[in-house]
Amino acid sequence: MITETGAWVRRFFAAPASATRLICFPHAGGSASYFHPVARQLSPRLDVLAIQYPGRQERRLEPCIDDIGTLADRLTGEILPLADRPMAFFGHSMGAVVAFEVARRLMGDGVSPLVLFASGRRAPSSVRVETVHKEGDRALIAEVRRLGGTDTRMLDDPELVNMILPSLRGDYTAIMTYRCPPGIKIDAPIITLVGDSDPHVSLDEARRWKEHTSGPFDMHVFRGGHFYLNSHAAAVMRKITENIPAVQA
Repeated sequence: MITETGAWVRRFFAAPASATRLICFPHAGGSASYFHPVARQLSPRLDVLAIQYPGRQERRLEPCIDDIGTLADRLTGEILPLADRPMAFFGHSMGAVVAFEVARRLMGDGVSPLVLFASGRRAPSSVRVETVHKEGDRALIAEVRRLGGTDTRMLDDPELVNMILPSLRGDYTAIMTYRCPPGIKIDAPIITLVGDSDPHVSLDEARRWKEHTSGPFDMHVFRGGHFYLNSHAAAVMRKITENIPAVQA
């Protein structure tokens, strides 16, 4: 069952007795449904909520937001009312940066997540010049294939590809043009999770998330590439459940 808490947030399983919310932010081209298995596994211990960006699934007719700052601004207003319970953030790839920027904005309202799990993304201060968002559709789809997070049967279907291309290009534009001002930190502890053969994140780049928190930092390395978590879902969820109580305590 999906419970709508507005256009931006999806709840797949009710967790009325949970003391803590886990808010999940998808990768570029991803949707809230990517986190359905996480919600199934962790509910009702945690109230698992997944962000649905515009331009995909039931929001496919809405224009995509191709700027991280604008996306974070919009999301902050949606997430602030959910701070009636303690929250933890989990973001994968682009979602890690969106979660970080939302946490940064929430600090202005005196709100901070218990912990930010930054998965599969280099630190905001680590910049690479990337241009695939400016290239043709074939190059963009080839990049998605290379990362291995999307069912290749979908990418072989021209009709489905045409449906996902607008959100994919918008998200890639957003994350590849993102630049974080120097010295930006959040109050929340940061735990980085990364695959040891991720073509978009070196271990040094992942470790630099330490520069963006005034609280504790930890890093966990898994075997695998950009979507390492598809093969290590149980271990990733253990990290989540082990670290949320530790931070609360």
